[in-house]
Amino acid sequence: MKRITVIGCGVVGAAIAYELSLCQGVQVTVVDRAAPAQGSTAAALGVGMAVISHKVKDRNWQLRERSLKRYQTLIAELEALTGRVIQHNTQGILSLCFEAEDLPRWQSLQAIRHKQGYELELWEPERVGDRCPHLSTAEVIAGIYSPQDFQVNPTDLTLALVAGAQANGAEFHFDQPVVGFDGAEADTAPQEDHCCAVVHTPDQSFATDAIVISAGLGTLPLTQTLHQPIPIGPVLGQALRLHLDKPLGNLDFQPVINGNDIHLVPLGDDDYWVGATVEFPPETSFEDALAMSAEADRLDEVLDGAIAYCPALAEGTITQRWSGLRPRPQGQAAPVIQGLAGYGNIWLATGHYRNGVLLAPATALAVRDELERLG
Repeated sequence: MKRITVIGCGVVGAAIAYELSLCQGVQVTVVDRAAPAQGSTAAALGVGMAVISHKVKDRNWQLRERSLKRYQTLIAELEALTGRVIQHNTQGILSLCFEAEDLPRWQSLQAIRHKQGYELELWEPERVGDRCPHLSTAEVIAGIYSPQDFQVNPTDLTLALVAGAQANGAEFHFDQPVVGFDGAEADTAPQEDHCCAVVHTPDQSFATDAIVISAGLGTLPLTQTLHQPIPIGPVLGQALRLHLDKPLGNLDFQPVINGNDIHLVPLGDDDYWVGATVEFPPETSFEDALAMSAEADRLDEVLDGAIAYCPALAEGTITQRWSGLRPRPQGQAAPVIQGLAGYGNIWLATGHYRNGVLLAPATALAVRDELERLG
């Protein structure tokens, strides 16, 4: 029996645990310093921009496409296994184009996606207004509609992944921060394929054959302990929940709307999320980012931006405000899916930036493939 320890139980760590729990001869143990879905996953809207993304080749597209294909079966699979309901929206994503100079880029993307077997529709402003009468089209040049893309509630998904993995025999230990590793005692980074045989928390020690670090913003301190620091910086994710007296637009067509990088997400029962990502300067510390995330005026700006293309939101009642920090790698592309230098049994699956929910299934499959290859 191969023992694999996953550190971190956001949506990516939970997806890894679930996919590994489906493998024969594997015992999965997940350790997290908090409850599941409490870190960056709690600062996500779960909007899966795959086909509508301008990433069209190499790893950036391959990960998106692999996730898109896995999602076609994953949600129904988890609901059947666990009995949980996972809120999700399969009516696609409509992105609003406000600048004429951006239109050729969208037309090029449409042609590329067609060759790849995916449909991307370019709508005239009149069609945008017809299909989504709640939107203001005065400044809209075109609407780009991707029927294949989706949205899923990150917390619902994560908890279902945990329940599914548990049903398959995986063990979870929450409120257990990792405090050390056997085999990482040296003062300098290992030069060869070193192995860590035990993961320590304040209360327990877990013997292991392989370790997967999927700890988001907790990656840096863990890899510092291992003398191979992987710098991950904070990015602000923020949203508010609105309740309206009646649903927006046509009841039979409720896609996710994206305008000026601000998402409008239908949730049912006349509730909607409005959210966006805000970049911090590269030198921003975790502590400063955390303080800045609490500034109310940032969310007010997001709401104003959404009202600009959907005026009816001004009549909504704000029922919830939240913000949190997402992990962005510094000095390398997101996400980080690779072995940790100097170690033969530690794998990194972290730093997903804005795409943790979208890329969680593909990341889990990539980790599974690598661990199976290593034997």
